Amino acid sequence: MGMNGSSRRMSSPSPQPQGRNEPPGRSPGRRGPLKARSVATQVFLLQLTIVAILVVATLLVIVVQVRSQANEQAREEVLVSGQTFANSPGMVAALDGPDPTAVLQPRAEAARERSGLDAVVVTDTRGIRYTHPDPAQIGRRFVGTLEPSLKGRTTVESAEGPILPGGESDVVQSVVPVFRPNGTVAGIVSTSVTVKHVDRDVARRLPVLFGTAGGALVVAAGGAALVSRRLRHQTHGLGPVEMTRMYEHHDAVLHSVREGVLIVGADGRLLLANDEARRLLDLPADAERRHVGELGLAPATARLLTSTEAVTDAVHLVGDRLLAVNVRPVDPHSGPAGSVATLRDSTELRALAGRAELARERLQLLYDAGVGIGTTLDVARTAEELAEIAVGRFADFATVELLDAVIRGDEPHAADTAMRRIAVRGVQADPPLYPAGETVHFVPASPIAQGLAAGHAVLAADLAGTQGWRDQDPERAQDVLDAGIHSLITVPLRARGVVLGCANFWRSEQEAFTQDDVSFAEELSARAALSIDNARRYAREHAVAVTLQRSLLPRALPEQSALDVAHRYLPAEAGVGGDWFDVIPLPGARVALVVGDVVGHGLHAAATMGRLRTAVHNFSALDRAPDELIGHLDELAARIDADEADPEGVGEGMMLGATCLYAIYDPVTGRCTLARAGHPGPAVVLPDGTAEFPDVPVSPPLGLGGGMPVETAELQLPEGATLALYTDGLVEDRHRDLDIGLALLSDTLAATVDRTPDEVCRAVLDAVLPERPADDVALLVARTRRIDPDRVAEWDVPADPAAVSRVRSDATRKLADWDLDEAAFATELVVSELVTNAIRYGSEPIRLRLLHDRNSLICEVADGSSTSPHLRRAKSTDEGGRGLFLVARFAERWGTRYTSRGKVIWTEQSLHGPGRTPEAESEESLLDQWGDDTEF
Repeated sequence: MGMNGSSRRMSSPSPQPQGRNEPPGRSPGRRGPLKARSVATQVFLLQLTIVAILVVATLLVIVVQVRSQANEQAREEVLVSGQTFANSPGMVAALDGPDPTAVLQPRAEAARERSGLDAVVVTDTRGIRYTHPDPAQIGRRFVGTLEPSLKGRTTVESAEGPILPGGESDVVQSVVPVFRPNGTVAGIVSTSVTVKHVDRDVARRLPVLFGTAGGALVVAAGGAALVSRRLRHQTHGLGPVEMTRMYEHHDAVLHSVREGVLIVGADGRLLLANDEARRLLDLPADAERRHVGELGLAPATARLLTSTEAVTDAVHLVGDRLLAVNVRPVDPHSGPAGSVATLRDSTELRALAGRAELARERLQLLYDAGVGIGTTLDVARTAEELAEIAVGRFADFATVELLDAVIRGDEPHAADTAMRRIAVRGVQADPPLYPAGETVHFVPASPIAQGLAAGHAVLAADLAGTQGWRDQDPERAQDVLDAGIHSLITVPLRARGVVLGCANFWRSEQEAFTQDDVSFAEELSARAALSIDNARRYAREHAVAVTLQRSLLPRALPEQSALDVAHRYLPAEAGVGGDWFDVIPLPGARVALVVGDVVGHGLHAAATMGRLRTAVHNFSALDRAPDELIGHLDELAARIDADEADPEGVGEGMMLGATCLYAIYDPVTGRCTLARAGHPGPAVVLPDGTAEFPDVPVSPPLGLGGGMPVETAELQLPEGATLALYTDGLVEDRHRDLDIGLALLSDTLAATVDRTPDEVCRAVLDAVLPERPADDVALLVARTRRIDPDRVAEWDVPADPAAVSRVRSDATRKLADWDLDEAAFATELVVSELVTNAIRYGSEPIRLRLLHDRNSLICEVADGSSTSPHLRRAKSTDEGGRGLFLVARFAERWGTRYTSRGKVIWTEQSLHGPGRTPEAESEESLLDQWGDDTEF
């Protein structure tokens, strides 16, 4: 309390005299009730506003909820009443009688009076009224929707403007069909309640709601007033501007004023000491709240500070400083008793000549550091150069620690206290510090960890008195102190906003570090950090080049059942190349094989290869035919060349050429479709050992086709045939003819027909590969498999909706033959939807095919139309549009592929992996998703 009172006295902006009981900083005219400028009033208004908003919002929510409940109750009431009246005895006889109005009008009015409804209307199937509360409306047309009820459904709706005895009014009405014994609709019964009727029910509840809300608001306002009154008492009614000004003055006195200020209580305890007073008197960190005599000051100085008499410019020697001390007692009527003391350092400045000499030496050291640090692009060597420059001229020992990510060349994301010591230099040969190469985990209390956390240098002028440093490793810390090391400056190494590590400067023979040395250590470390970061960036770029080469090729081939595949890739001696290969599973158990080659070496060739490989994956996802895919790749390569042409038009950086071979194998038919652009053709080995190079039409290399059509070739491969795809680096060599390389490849493939594809790859490389290949080599060997014909079922489907049921039954029986009864429900749904869509929106011929692959069940529906269905979210009022939604729910994948004669819609269901099962869907949820009139 004494501290706060003193601070208010120092920062009070008011020049007017104050009374004894008047809070500082407040004029006498501000007494009385809460004022708009006071903090308490603003808090009160804010709390009251928030409470009012919450009460109003809650009231609105409750009113809306009550109205919604009343409306829902009205809908249920009219529905039950309408169904009860429609099913009452004699209703059908009265409707079919000669005079329905005479019989039903009294019954309807009686029912209306009993149930409290506003209207009970009976109409014929054309909507002509037989009954109505207003007899004048009998014989006129019913206002509402009759079509669903004529189809046998009961509806509840809101109608606008039906005529009632009181005039036109919006109503909630039910429309209920009356059925004859044979199931036909004899008439319609409509019961209704007006919206005004519903609103009256809601209005009866409003007084209670408003009363509750008003009570809550009053209670909240009272509580806020009490809190604000308490806050006003504590803040003495000061406004925000005055409190802000007080805090600014108080903060300036504590941290910015270059004159020591101390506030001492009447009991001699130190209540407040600003930064300058702590520095001048060398006070401990926990000095506040301790008695002045316990702070280690000279007795004369302690007596002076606790004096109750005024003292002016009393000079006292404190350590090596001469301080001018002023003491003023505090008026006990304006706050707690005590005294305020100010301190001013009157010691002469150090000799200017000595400081100038020190500045010159530091400038020379910085110059030498700029020349001697960063001579190589090696991270470790750069750290060692920093330590070598600092030792002897600035420090007696220097150590440098770096983050492991920096050593690897990676980008460090955050400062870490676990670092590896890279460099150790000192005036002694074997200092007791952590050796180079050791990983050090700095404890949070150590100066090094504090410097990393704060982002600036930390000075530990006396290591013996720095407990956090000793906690790091007590035994080693004692060895360091025994070696004479007594002072430390630790500086985080920061470059481009990233912490790389830290540099530590130690002294044993020189005088202890001072605060003046900190800025120089930061400048020296900043220059070294920039050089270390340059070396790190170079290491990262080198690692990126190596990583790029390894990551652009597939590390593992995808699982598929059509081919048994093995592969090999050998980089050229010249470095990163542009050869690639791929195995891409396609819908319908088909598989695509790809081999390509980008001319040249280096990062540009590898990057271009990666772009082309990604493009092949994307085009394959669209299920393009080989000739279309090669055509798209050709256009892409031409665009790459155009985009990468340099402004001078020299062509530096252009792709220079690329080749590709793309093949699709179908295990159902055994047909393999191929297309190539400037690439060597494949080699085929039949099961009997016959090896050949089939004639596949060749198109110009990618980027040079000019939009010309691409030709394809089809091969009929038996089961067990071997297909070899390769790049020219395997068979071409400057020291032998191409024909020799092809002959060696053919002979090797024929001799290894009974081996596994992996063994074939090994044999081919041993026999065909040149001794010193000048180019990359990619080899892909695939052994064909066929799907058992018993696992393939096909049906021709006539364009007749009645055929859907028969096709569904045939598919179910086929699944039973395959022991796939668990998939029958989902498959029936898929077959029904796809065949129905083909009949309704497609064109003939329509064909259904089921494939039982090893791990999946594939359903394909082909038709002659090119119109593709799309998945959409049907609205709650839609009567259809949910078929493909359910197909997507039960199928693992689905899609469309186009053929020369139309399209194929396919789905794939997983048989062994986790998937959607019919048990996961209840009957009600499926019906809700499907709709009332959707047919399979």
